[in-house]
This record gives sequence, C-alpha cells and structure tokens, in this order.
Amino acid sequence: MNFAEILTIRRLEEITLSALPALQTAFYDGWVLRASQGYTRRANSVNPIYPSSQDVNAKIDFCEQWFAAHNLPTIFKLTPAAQPDNLDALLEERGYTREAETRVKVMTLDSLESSPAGKVELLTQPNNEWQSHFFRMNGVKEQFFPVMQFMLKSISLPICCAAVIHQNQVVAVGLGVLDDGFVSLYDIVTAPEQRNQGLGKQLLLHLLNWGKAQGARQACLAVVAANAPAVRLYDKLGFREVYPYWYRVLPHETLQNR
Repeated sequence: MNFAEILTIRRLEEITLSALPALQTAFYDGWVLRASQGYTRRANSVNPIYPSSQDVNAKIDFCEQWFAAHNLPTIFKLTPAAQPDNLDALLEERGYTREAETRVKVMTLDSLESSPAGKVELLTQPNNEWQSHFFRMNGVKEQFFPVMQFMLKSISLPICCAAVIHQNQVVAVGLGVLDDGFVSLYDIVTAPEQRNQGLGKQLLLHLLNWGKAQGARQACLAVVAANAPAVRLYDKLGFREVYPYWYRVLPHETLQNR
C-alpha cells in the first residue's frame, strides 16, 4: 500500500470519527480510543489510524484495561492502513475474533441524478419525531436512546436528517454529514415491508443532492459486506469500494482467563 492510499484511508476514517462523536475519546500514541456505553462498535473501539512508536503489546494491554474500566469489551476497528502493520496478526494471536467485514465506498457527485419525485423531509437538526423514527427503524434499544441523542446533538458539522414519507408514513430514514468536500452517509434504512420499491434510492439521492448543494464534491459511506441488496443499490448509484475494514473483538472469557 502506497502513502497516497494510506492518506486516503486516514482521511476517510477521520471523517467518520468526526461525523458521530463518541461520549468519551482518548488518544494514545496514534491510536484513538472511543467509548459510548456500548452503542455500536464504531463508537466503542480502538482506531489505530496514525503512526505508532511505542511497544504494541503494551499498548494493547493499556486498551484492554481502558475498556475494562468502562465495562466494555475491547474492540479494534482495523483497515489495511492500521498502524503498526502487524497489528491484525498480533490481535489474532491474542485471541481476538474477526467480525463485521465492511466496505467503505466513495462516489463523485459531478453527474449525480436529480432528486426524484416523492415526499422527503430534510431537517438540519434531528427533532424528536425524526429521532423516534430513526431509533425504531434502526432497531436502537431504548437503553441507548440517550447515548444516540447525545451523539446526534454533539455533531459540530452541517447535517441533514432525511425521512421518506410514503402513504402518510415514514418508511426510510438516513443521516448525511458534510465535511471537507464530502457528504458522508450513515444509518440508511428502509422499513422491511417497504423495500424493493425504490424508496431507499429516493432517500439516498435526496441526501446526496443536499450534500452537493452544500458544496460537497464526493460522497462516502460504509456498508456491511454481507448486505448484498444495499451493496447493489450503492454500486448502481455510482459508489466504488476504496478499502475494507473489520473489527477484532476480544471475547470476555479470553480476558477473564488471562
């Protein structure tokens, strides 16, 4: 992997970190540690995205202690640019399992389709009604409502909270965040009973056109590799994979038995 590719991955990872702030963040020799009471892996993991100089095993020990103090499992979010280069292998040797293969995709907005007809509500702040639909459709457990509300309110960048309304019901929701010429998309979801009707595409195009109108030149998102319908939709719109990421998770019993 050349230096330009590493810088691209690093910048896109920074965009993700900024878009959804964690409740707590710590920095340790190029690693970013985030904790949010267990809500989502991405907000409760180590992000080793910058050059590292200290002993890696000592750093892993520190992370395990840090997450244990927060009553959380130790999770690493890894990309091909993770530092140091042998980190993935070291974590595997220590008993970390590999989970949630994900693809980061990017598209340019130069020849973006126009927003299609249909009723779509675009908000610059997440009001209570939008949040209730967002929580319901993303399957957010009630115990995590305050965490997600804090994360949404803590976003310091321009945002767009989108909702597609069909037959007087909200049937699709998603979030767009503007940062450094990118509109990044998160938690794009369509109600199961309303899928395969073009509503997801309608939602995406409204978010992408919002971003373009705000000055974005590119868009990015992450999609779980096993989610074939979503991958097909994004690819048809023009998204192309830039890099994968995955998680290394330490099973609780592994730490307990050390």
